[in-house]
Amino acid sequence: MPAPRARVRGYRPQDLPALRRICVLTGDAGEDATGLFGTDDLLPDLFLVPYVEYAPECGFVLDSAGEPVGYVVGVPDTGEFVTWYRATWIPRLESKYQRPTDPGTLEADLIAGHYAPERMLRPELADFPAHLHIDILPDHQGRGWGRALMSAEFDALRERGASGVHVAVSTRNVRAQGFYEKLGFRRISESENGAVVYLGYALR
Repeated sequence: MPAPRARVRGYRPQDLPALRRICVLTGDAGEDATGLFGTDDLLPDLFLVPYVEYAPECGFVLDSAGEPVGYVVGVPDTGEFVTWYRATWIPRLESKYQRPTDPGTLEADLIAGHYAPERMLRPELADFPAHLHIDILPDHQGRGWGRALMSAEFDALRERGASGVHVAVSTRNVRAQGFYEKLGFRRISESENGAVVYLGYALR
């Protein structure tokens, strides 16, 4: 059962510094990614901040005694998000992240993906147009809070017309895959290089 003194609430702009930290502390397939890349801004700049910029109403925070200890963010329509990302988010970060000339490292691949957001659009995920990202600090995992955050996110996505939602999970993150499967997600496909598995969940 969820521990006392924690609650799920809507995202607030003042949460962002704490959420950035959580994103990094859980960013290496669920482990601490601090120092893994040239800047610790990389993961939140790609997988957190654009979501709360584009759809803040689909962001929820796990608040423990006034401190964020987890969050979920999502978008109801990945295609519309990709259009916004290309028009708005890429120009905003263009001076911060140079286009990689020699892809091959994980950092270069992530930045290359940033400049090619259409990679998010996979035909086999058409029935699951929404997608989300969830991160919870280790001390608050396994207490039912992940399910509570996901329930809030599902409701928000349904209210905005999403018929299904998908997630992209590192194949190394077996624990996360198990979490999604327990919620009812089913495996849809893998990325071409086998590094990512895609799971989908029907919202209707």
